[in-house]
Amino acid sequence: MKNIFQEEVTEELIQRIHQLNPDTQGRWGKMEVAQMLAHCNVMYEKAFEGNQSKPGILKRFLLKFFVKPIVVSEKPYKKNSPTASEFVIKSEKDFELEKSRLITFLQKTQKLGREHFDGKEYISFGSLSAEEWNNMFYKHLNHHLTQFGV
Repeated sequence: MKNIFQEEVTEELIQRIHQLNPDTQGRWGKMEVAQMLAHCNVMYEKAFEGNQSKPGILKRFLLKFFVKPIVVSEKPYKKNSPTASEFVIKSEKDFELEKSRLITFLQKTQKLGREHFDGKEYISFGSLSAEEWNNMFYKHLNHHLTQFGV
């Protein structure tokens, strides 16, 4: 798994994002490219903006013991994997705005660095190691950039 906290990896991801345009078609799935960018931004919103409510006790249990191992592992996502409801983007989105937001989130993540994230809580899974944060961030974004051919 590439290390999203390394500047060269962040730059590689940003270059891949710059290869997208508003008409880029996905190889699978239902999202348009602007929706995909907005979808990828949700994870960073949860990490940085903290404006989401904590899941109830049953949902927290299910997330921690069944979803977390899938999300933070190094095993790649399968095509058309199910998506949590808060990550589903159905409305039209502004391509340039979502692209800019995602690049800003990536740069912020890299600048804050591994140490900032080690032991930091993620609202859906609790405390994560820096490696788990890296896997979650990199794997998700790589999956969707690959989905759109970049």
